Amino acid sequence: MAAIGTVWIFAIMLLIVADVVGRNFFGAPITGVAEIAARSVVAIVFLMLPAAVLSETLIRADFLLRILRDHSARGTHLLDMGFAAIGAILFALVALAAWPDTAGAWRTSEFFGVRGVWTLPTLPFRLIVVFGSAASALAFVVSALGSLASIRNSRAK
Repeated sequence: MAAIGTVWIFAIMLLIVADVVGRNFFGAPITGVAEIAARSVVAIVFLMLPAAVLSETLIRADFLLRILRDHSARGTHLLDMGFAAIGAILFALVALAAWPDTAGAWRTSEFFGVRGVWTLPTLPFRLIVVFGSAASALAFVVSALGSLASIRNSRAK
């Protein structure tokens, strides 16, 4: 998913450069670039979230973990497991909350843009939010299980 997001970033970059060149040198901007870029930012974030969770590069304040790490490895893993469990719950709720709008976009063939000028269906973007959230929830579950295994290993020693 992250690779798709990376390619998408490159494609958006090319589209924006083409729009700027077309607008400034030829007086012919590309219609819909602002709308595509705006929707793409959200989609790219949700595509890259699961990889960030699994690689432990998701931004968080770790000052408490650094202090705790010096005193208790088990406590650090316990806090990590709690963080991952809360993340799994929150992203599962995001996926569940986004699903009704996604299903509605499917039923009504929802689009964005200006009818008759330029339109794009919203369904792919909404599906990315749902699947990205669900994948992030699963990634947090994997992370929580890894922390649980670390806790069990620290007990066995």
